[in-house]
Amino acid sequence: MRQSKKTIILKQVIVITGTPGVGKTSVSERLAAKLEAFHIDLTDLVKSERLSSGYDRRRQTLLSDTDELAKRVQQIVKQSRGDLIIDGHYATSVVSKRAVSRVFVLRCHPQQLKQQMEERGFKGAKLWENLAAEILDVCLYDAIKEMGLGKVCEIDITDKTVDETVEEIASILRCEKDCIVGFIDWLGKLEEESVLDQYLKEF
Repeated sequence: MRQSKKTIILKQVIVITGTPGVGKTSVSERLAAKLEAFHIDLTDLVKSERLSSGYDRRRQTLLSDTDELAKRVQQIVKQSRGDLIIDGHYATSVVSKRAVSRVFVLRCHPQQLKQQMEERGFKGAKLWENLAAEILDVCLYDAIKEMGLGKVCEIDITDKTVDETVEEIASILRCEKDCIVGFIDWLGKLEEESVLDQYLKEF
């Protein structure tokens, strides 16, 4: 008698990354609800499990102990029986490449991002350093370096709602839309809009 094959269900580990203030957590929470997945906010994980190595007074932020955080994330991934959504601007440096299905890098026009960050209390060095990171594609570069070009997708969230962003990500996961990178050029865009000098003088 022929035995039936067991159905193998592969869990997805999806990373949402991007410049601080871009809206990673809001998108991740909504995406996790849509996919019925478990959401991990790395900032909350560092705080709740005391996985920090100190405090940066200049930037007013905790410094993550990346080695310990990577071990804890690996443990969570192994123990999880369902899909995971992991968000954090340094997520690609603490999640194993082998475990990750897709990385979505959220991008936002610097003028809109500046407004969003100011509304969240960003100011001084913390504000301008993060804007510089967005303009210079730092999170995208890090994602491709750590995960490889084939797993990374850029999502321009400028003037989009959280639901619109989530649906765009979901359509890529359903293979209804292509996963692409390299179509965003904030330096060129700011120069075209004659506002580049306003940003460069602060760097």
